[in-house]
Amino acid sequence: MDAERLHNGAVANSVAGTAEHWDEAYGHGDSTRGWYQTRPAASLRMLDRCSVTPEAGVIDVGGGASTLVDALLARGHTDVTVLDISAAALAIAQRRLEANAIRVEWQVVDLVQWQPERTYGVWHDRAVFHFLTTAHARHRYFQALRDATGPGAVAVIATFAPDGPEQCSGLPVARYSPSELAAQFGSRWKIIAEDREEHTTPAGAVQPFTWAAFRR
Repeated sequence: MDAERLHNGAVANSVAGTAEHWDEAYGHGDSTRGWYQTRPAASLRMLDRCSVTPEAGVIDVGGGASTLVDALLARGHTDVTVLDISAAALAIAQRRLEANAIRVEWQVVDLVQWQPERTYGVWHDRAVFHFLTTAHARHRYFQALRDATGPGAVAVIATFAPDGPEQCSGLPVARYSPSELAAQFGSRWKIIAEDREEHTTPAGAVQPFTWAAFRR
């Protein structure tokens, strides 16, 4: 693995937890992470509803060790980027992918400090946005989203639903309905699909998620 590609970007303190916090969380194994899922069924369903094709450039922000990257490669995607604050999380995904890891662009960086160097056709975020509990953090998120996408781009977002948990990994979260997410995204983004997921954690708890897809 090219070390420069792996360590592109500065790892810094985040309003959604430090790199050390997330490295430790991932270091305890899959069964300890409430967000873990063997197959990203809801993500794939939303991408299908947005008619995302393998030719689209996809960035999975906060992707960590998610298996979405595996599924995208299996579908024939050739332009996939995974961004996360945790180098430990990305290392798990890289080991799992083995030789296929070289087919992915890996970025270790705090999303709210990130300055994109290109644009993508698809922005995927399963559970980063709900950690951004201040107006400043959300402003920085939308700056990154704006700079990383162009007209016609799709953004697929998942957060805890209004009846979901108030914390995750020891950190407070915001909870949203589809209409509340649409209000956050504003007039620049048109909501084109929505869904609800009842995610079962490895410990057996059920966590309601809101999914929404937007087109710029």
